[in-house]
Amino acid sequence: MTARNRRRRRLPRHRAWPLTTTDINESLGELAAHIRFLTFLTGPGSGTAVLGVSWLALESRTYGRGPHPDSVGVSIDVHPVDAAERAATRAVLKATALPQLHEWITEAVTATETWQQTSHLRRWHLTDGLLVHIDDET
Repeated sequence: MTARNRRRRRLPRHRAWPLTTTDINESLGELAAHIRFLTFLTGPGSGTAVLGVSWLALESRTYGRGPHPDSVGVSIDVHPVDAAERAATRAVLKATALPQLHEWITEAVTATETWQQTSHLRRWHLTDGLLVHIDDET
C-alpha cells in the first residue's frame, strides 16, 4: 500500500498528522528515493512521539526467516497528534526534525557495512514545545 493510500485512512476528528508526504519529499530531495516505507500511523496514540525513522537490516543469522531484502533500508513513521496542536507541531518538525531526518538518512545510506547490518531507530518526541530525539539500536 502506498503512503498516499495509507493517508486516506481516517483519523478521529481530534487527531491529525503534523506532516504530509510533500513535506517529507521536499525536505529529503533525492534522498526520498531511499525510503522503503512511509507510514502515517492511525493508532490510538504514540505518547509524545511525533516522527520516527528506522533502518531495517537484513539479518543473515535468521537463516532466511528475516525481512525480505526489498524491505531493507529506511522507513519513516508519522505519528498523529492532537488536531489543535498540528500547526505548532508541524512548524517545529519542519524547522528542526526534517533537517535532522535528512542528516540521519544521509548517514544511514553511506554508513559502513557493519552499521547497516544492525537495525536502528530514531524517534522524535515533542513535549511542552521541546523536541528531542532518542536513538535505539534494535
